[in-house]
Amino acid sequence: MARIVVLGAGFAGLWAAVGAARKREEIGASERDIEIRLVDRNPYHNIRVRNYEADLTEVALPLPPLLDPIGVSHSVSEVEAVDPARREISLVTSEGEETLHYDRLVLALGSAVMRPDIPGLAAHAFDVDTYAAALRLEDHLVSLGRSVPSPGHSTVVVVGAGFTGIEVAAEMPDRLARAGITGSRRIIVVDSNPSVGASIGAHARPVIETALASLDIETRLGVRVAAIDAAGMRLSSGEFIPAQTVIWCAGMRASPLAASFPGGRDRLGRLLVDPLMRVADVGGVFAAGDVASSVIDGLHPTVMSCQFARPMGRFAGHNVVADLVGLPMLPLRIDWYVTVLDLGGWGALYTEGWNREVRATGAAAKATKQTINRRRIYPPLSGRKDELFAAAAPTVQAPPPTYEAG
Repeated sequence: MARIVVLGAGFAGLWAAVGAARKREEIGASERDIEIRLVDRNPYHNIRVRNYEADLTEVALPLPPLLDPIGVSHSVSEVEAVDPARREISLVTSEGEETLHYDRLVLALGSAVMRPDIPGLAAHAFDVDTYAAALRLEDHLVSLGRSVPSPGHSTVVVVGAGFTGIEVAAEMPDRLARAGITGSRRIIVVDSNPSVGASIGAHARPVIETALASLDIETRLGVRVAAIDAAGMRLSSGEFIPAQTVIWCAGMRASPLAASFPGGRDRLGRLLVDPLMRVADVGGVFAAGDVASSVIDGLHPTVMSCQFARPMGRFAGHNVVADLVGLPMLPLRIDWYVTVLDLGGWGALYTEGWNREVRATGAAAKATKQTINRRRIYPPLSGRKDELFAAAAPTVQAPPPTYEAG
């Protein structure tokens, strides 16, 4: 029996496992012929892009209903190391250590928010990087809503004016109201860049600035965080902001386990993979999602988003089985790119192309954002094998509907 191991149950990992099971059935192989095993530290698939929202009831999907119907085994383990020379994975489980051999591997361990060595960051800052972290933030806000007001009680500082930080900040007015935090509420976005959305582009930036201003969100730009404590945050400018809620959203980096493999990596630590999702010069290893970078249109590398992680996973799953049995593999090519940024009560921003031309704003863009976040990126929840396999086909979805700006 051959064994395919998928590490990670995020957008890439889940779809790699389902895609591999689909291909296994397509070639007429059984679970006794090819074992497919998914390993993750959690027993659920996190709809990670919704972690900034207040309602987290639908963002952690248990794995058994998704994987049991298609014959994919799964285990809750922490991945400690990968030895590509021996084709072995070192795991830590609730029962101790385990060494797992593989014939083929799909690395899909994703990314994590970068946490620099800033005094007080680890002890006092929140984030929305994981489901557990998002729950911790929500519990904190609810607790504040029940407590007696004190300095910084109603102030939230979001560090990072990129995609995640903007969404967290724009959602915060509604979240504070929902949590019962009254009084003079302040939301402040801090970033070392001279403008918000520096990586999102010049076309989108005026829309973002308008939305933040309408939501009464302050900014502190061109400054760095010097220290954080229980009372607030000190900036490199010398300003101290009293705040009982600091949310860290300042950049992402690929799983450190990517360094276990030889070959090239980009500035974010991502493994460079070819259009078949193979890691160069490493036999039997594929990678997908935030831990991998692939040039998908002949010019642009993928970015860390579910928009790319999901098709990368589907193609990796298809190809890892094809490679195992000596069948032709399929290259991934994506000729379109969109950005849909949630701007809270103001609406949203919808752009097209790598230069991010604005196509819709406000309520129209918000409708598209909700369609993506609440339906498009979800796996079928019926438990039916045919629906799961149909969703895992190695194809690229058409872009969401576009609207005129306004």
